[in-house]
Amino acid sequence: MVSNEIDVRTLINDRPICGYQKLIILLGFIVIALDGFDITLMGFIAPELKNEWGVGNHQLGMVISAALVGLTIGALLSGPLADWLGRKVIIINSVFFFGVWTLVTAFSHNIEQMIFFRFMTGLGLGAAMPNVGTLISEYAPEKKRSFVITVVFCGFTFGAALGGFAASWIIPHRGWHALLLLGGVLPLVCVPLLIAKLPESVRFLVTKRASRQRIGNIVEKLAPGSTDANTRYTLPTQVEPGKGAMQIVVSRQYRFGSVMLWLGYFMALFLVYLLGSWLPTLVKGIGLSVAQAAVITALYQAGGTFGSLITGWLMDRVNPHRALGVIYLLGACFTLLIGLTAHNTVMLGVVALACGFCLNGANTGMNALSAHYYPTEARATGSSWMHGVGRIGAILSAFAGAEMLALGWGFDRIFAIIAIPALITACAIFVKGAKGYNRQAQLAPREVAKGL
Repeated sequence: MVSNEIDVRTLINDRPICGYQKLIILLGFIVIALDGFDITLMGFIAPELKNEWGVGNHQLGMVISAALVGLTIGALLSGPLADWLGRKVIIINSVFFFGVWTLVTAFSHNIEQMIFFRFMTGLGLGAAMPNVGTLISEYAPEKKRSFVITVVFCGFTFGAALGGFAASWIIPHRGWHALLLLGGVLPLVCVPLLIAKLPESVRFLVTKRASRQRIGNIVEKLAPGSTDANTRYTLPTQVEPGKGAMQIVVSRQYRFGSVMLWLGYFMALFLVYLLGSWLPTLVKGIGLSVAQAAVITALYQAGGTFGSLITGWLMDRVNPHRALGVIYLLGACFTLLIGLTAHNTVMLGVVALACGFCLNGANTGMNALSAHYYPTEARATGSSWMHGVGRIGAILSAFAGAEMLALGWGFDRIFAIIAIPALITACAIFVKGAKGYNRQAQLAPREVAKGL
């Protein structure tokens, strides 16, 4: 006989964030920080490869784009898998995978090997980020979801900034191989911790009709004393039964919003990866040292850490589309200003910090926007496809950066042109918001309780 019924969505939404949820948030932050550290390594290593191996900008573009191709494929494949197998198993395997291949990359002997190794690394990196975002969103109260997700995703810029500061010391003293070794060891050390402490999404378990005991063990940690052996666990649904995750993402209810998310994130990642990958080379090209270039890039990444927190805080308090759109517009202005401050190293650092605050912060907010938009049954797929389409923009950015350098464009002209994607992203977000595609909480006419 059923003694009580628990709606896990209501349970999470109506209670303050507990210690168990904070542990999940911390673990998500660590994974995203490892992701950010690894993804940006090549930007710091690129100038050294030019000197040591005598490779040109186009060959460096191949290395950077190989990782981005892997990121794209990893993101596109991992979302449907996570909606089928679970978020936890995909996250843990992806961290192990990119850790191993980053270690292997440290032993590259030529550019061809590095291209292949970075592609393999990218597969794991691409799978980790969207699924961490999905898992965190499903443990966060909806009224605080944007802020919680951005707290976790500011781990990316934290990790990227940490990579910059590490590169500024390790490369001059130990060489680029040592930096890659560090980037490979750190995720492998974290895998046992994730296996032991990271839970599966309780919302996912309810939709998949997992055992009462498995769900109850997690619910007890969220709300001690609230369950017994006969408790029934439910979750409101917004989708027709039997629909696959990808069918939901491209259904009439979600199609327009999905396209706007894809367009916005495509342009956003084009710009952010262009800056993250080529900023050290561009700055070094105006006469700064390797260490100075690394510090400028680290400031750009560090700005995103603070920007992420402010963005998430704003999205929970005002219209999230307006908040993100305005921040992207400011990011476009600061991108333009980078090109106008080449003569002043201190000012260049300040503007790079402000640019990172806006662009990286707003990019983190895009993860919250997609998590709000899609239902549990398709959240991993929707978020990972936004990431996958965005990674295509990141791939093109690698070639765009190499081409702009090959054309000999001036520092100011380059940054005037690459401010344009931020404007397009702002427009896509404003249009999505204006059309009323605001949140996942926009419920279908009926709610069907799923549970055991």
